[in-house]
Amino acid sequence: MMGKFFSGLSSTGAWCCFDEFNRIDIEVLSVIAQQLLTIRNAKAQKLPKFMFEGRELKLNPNCAAFITMNPGYAGRTELPDNLKALFRPFAMMVPDYTLIAEVILYSEGFEDSLTLAHKMTRMYASVRNSCHNKITTISVCEP
Repeated sequence: MMGKFFSGLSSTGAWCCFDEFNRIDIEVLSVIAQQLLTIRNAKAQKLPKFMFEGRELKLNPNCAAFITMNPGYAGRTELPDNLKALFRPFAMMVPDYTLIAEVILYSEGFEDSLTLAHKMTRMYASVRNSCHNKITTISVCEP
């Protein structure tokens, strides 16, 4: 199944993002690593076509695969070294929603943007906390 997915990805130039990638079983991760390595090598060699799982495919070099991981939690798998080598790690953090709101409000002409930004982020955090069981996603996190 993943072979068909990566065939389409590499021939169309699509991008994909696997969320919580390290929750996949180690056996599956090993197969995925080999498939991604084949695509990566073809891209590195700038090949117009390449062999993928016994079939010749056209390669669109715009294709890309991204992953997200939450290491250290129960049930998470350590990535094999051959798979780690295919990705460039970086860390993310929760943005400063108050600062973002302040800048947006200033750009819209509000003079007391900082006070309004604090009120807005507290209000959205309150809504998120009170509706947590009813609404699964709200884009504002704790300030």
